[in-house]
Amino acid sequence: MRPGSMTSMRSERSGGHRSAIRADQPKKKADLKKVMPEIWRLVRPRRWLLAFGLVLMAINRVAGLVLPLSAKPFIDQVLRHHHAEKLLPLVGAVFGATAIQAITSFSLTQLLSKAAQRMIADLRKQVQQHIGLLPVSFYDSNRTGVLVSRIMTDVEGVRNLIGTGLVEFVGGLLTATLAFILLLRSSHRMTLIVFAVVAVFVIVLSNAFRTIRPIFRERGKISAEVTGRLTESLGGVRVVKGYHAETREAGIFAQGVQRLLDNVMRSLTATSALSFAATTVLGVVGGMVMLLGGHAVLGGAMTEGAYVQYTMLLAFMIAPVFQMVNIGTQLTEAVAGLDRTMEILSEKDEFSDPNRTVALGEIRGDVAFEDVRFSYEPDKPVLHGISFESRPGTVTALVGSSGSGKSTIISLICGFHNPDSGRILVDGVDLSTVKLDSFRSQLGVVLQESFLFDGTIRENVVFSYPDATEAQFLDACRIARVDEFAERFPEGYDTIVGERGVKLSGGQRQRLSIARAILANPRILILDEATSSLDSESEQMIQHGLSYLMQGRTTFVIAHRLSTIRRADQILVIESGSILERGTHDTLYALGGRYYDLYTRQHGLETNLFLAPGEGDTVEEVS
Repeated sequence: MRPGSMTSMRSERSGGHRSAIRADQPKKKADLKKVMPEIWRLVRPRRWLLAFGLVLMAINRVAGLVLPLSAKPFIDQVLRHHHAEKLLPLVGAVFGATAIQAITSFSLTQLLSKAAQRMIADLRKQVQQHIGLLPVSFYDSNRTGVLVSRIMTDVEGVRNLIGTGLVEFVGGLLTATLAFILLLRSSHRMTLIVFAVVAVFVIVLSNAFRTIRPIFRERGKISAEVTGRLTESLGGVRVVKGYHAETREAGIFAQGVQRLLDNVMRSLTATSALSFAATTVLGVVGGMVMLLGGHAVLGGAMTEGAYVQYTMLLAFMIAPVFQMVNIGTQLTEAVAGLDRTMEILSEKDEFSDPNRTVALGEIRGDVAFEDVRFSYEPDKPVLHGISFESRPGTVTALVGSSGSGKSTIISLICGFHNPDSGRILVDGVDLSTVKLDSFRSQLGVVLQESFLFDGTIRENVVFSYPDATEAQFLDACRIARVDEFAERFPEGYDTIVGERGVKLSGGQRQRLSIARAILANPRILILDEATSSLDSESEQMIQHGLSYLMQGRTTFVIAHRLSTIRRADQILVIESGSILERGTHDTLYALGGRYYDLYTRQHGLETNLFLAPGEGDTVEEVS
């Protein structure tokens, strides 16, 4: 079955999705224990690569200890006792160790950095795919820019979980441990004193990371919010300029940037305090080693070579600790980003409902509402006992004032929401038990605002049916009269339409939308004010395409124009979430009720009723 052209529809709602991702929600600290299972899930497929990286890192760090260990024999034996025969072996050992370090460092960067980038790509695809499966209510409550930030930015930091960041962290621990053991062998007393000072710093460091982690998490939220607003502002540039709101938007963006700057300043203050503490520790340790080591050399307990070797090993123990300040910050940022990513992935997608077990074959298109009641928020009902039936091949028009519940009914037909009570039946099957992909592949939607991708005319039309043949594509374009303007462009159907179809007129965009729906060949068709925003000439051009599209399909139209309303098999007048009147155009007009009021208020003259479809004044939407 051909996939339908599904586009998000407006929801008549007063509340938001309860799990909306917003920067003003209570701040929640990223818990390392909570994200550890997710870290393992990411690392597990690459665990052998990571293990191999750790082995390379161990070899790299052990080779790095050759240089300080060569200091004692070089000074005490070669220089002091003039054992020249030991000079070349020592130099050869240093050169060999350096070569090993260079090769292992290169290999680590090639293996782990590239693996980390592949992991980022995989995670981005996973998050995008999951967001695509979330219900419409989620999109209603979350800005596009925020979601883009979740997909593109939040996952960026996790490269440190499998890339060189984590391995460097482990390597630093290994180097510090080996150096500590060698230092103990050289001088227990001096090493334990130094270790006590460094241990205090490590404790402070651990507590500092717990303080910094929420700052990074908050930064991700602020960045997403600022990006979201910027995306909206750029996307609505015509509205911004139309109301001369450039300065206002610049002010809003500046406020967001300032919030981001304040957050960065807080993190920089914390990290600079750590650097200050690290430098202080380094100075204290250096002074202590000079004092204690100087007394040891002067007292004959330690040779000059042993002292130089000790100071070099001490540097190999302390340097990784300072390095871990930077790496630890990166890992903290990665955990915060992963925590935010998990927040997205924990959202339940609309296909995970265990009650949806029925896979529909090709449907006839019989749609029935049985005492349907629905609310977006508890105690705020939107629909009250809606009941009607639309037979296959018929047209049902929904009219009524704004906010009456028309779009909510359409959303329920599309399966965007489930009723609070009552049933919606499709060919006698309860829609709440149907697998949505098997149902929506037989839906087609034409909205008032036709959404087009920044691609070619051809790409936008075949979006609903990528496997369409050239003949099917051209036939759909001919029926929707896309050919009348497309073939006049130098590039023909390969003409780029621009972002949201900005290079086309409103009527041309709508004809593309209709061609897309024709190509989808849906069994149920939704027309949501499909012509209300067009001028009379454009409306007349696409009426032919709409008429063809509606043939043999169960069609639902919202606030349609007179020519379609007059031909509708039933018109439902919706008011305050209830069906106030139902019938054909003639019967409802003769009734003299709400529909009569809507119609006469809009057109004024009864003589319009006796005009043939397409004649006389262009009828605006009944809304």
